[in-house]
Amino acid sequence: MKRLLTEDQLREGVQRLAHEIGDSYAGRPLTIVGILTGSVVLLADLIRELNLPLRVGVVQARSYHGATTERGELIINSDLMPDIKDRDVLLVDDIFDTGHTLVEVVAKMRELQPRSIRSLVLFRKEGRQQVKHDPDFVGFSIPDKFVVGYGLDYEDAYRHLPYLAALEENEINDHPLDGERGAG
Repeated sequence: MKRLLTEDQLREGVQRLAHEIGDSYAGRPLTIVGILTGSVVLLADLIRELNLPLRVGVVQARSYHGATTERGELIINSDLMPDIKDRDVLLVDDIFDTGHTLVEVVAKMRELQPRSIRSLVLFRKEGRQQVKHDPDFVGFSIPDKFVVGYGLDYEDAYRHLPYLAALEENEINDHPLDGERGAG
């Protein structure tokens, strides 16, 4: 694995994003909705940095299943999300790759009539975007590599890493865990 961002760089990036959000919402109440499962680490760190009245919820959106690195049909489960009608909402996701997941989740959330909806991603992969939507807040631009750590996984492994790393092709094909394969 090649480290792309250190633990300190990630912490500073989250603090910068929290400052930008604080400036944008100027003390107004905010509902933050994290996209499971990759955003869990970011969501926890981000809400500790914010000094705003907050409500927090999650939505599950999956388009990658099992060991595949190819996108499949998006499945959205919003059962764990709070009521967002007439509220300012910030949708938080770990990575902006092609952008399809974020666009579809934003469209689903707009049906619930929030006052406003903005999006935040910690990582934006360079050269992968296939949609016209851009996230409102971006932590880091990263190269087009298969990345793990800080919530991102490969077959459910590596989410716990406090840094961001790129897996090499042989690490994707020859997963190091016996029987406990990780996802990305």
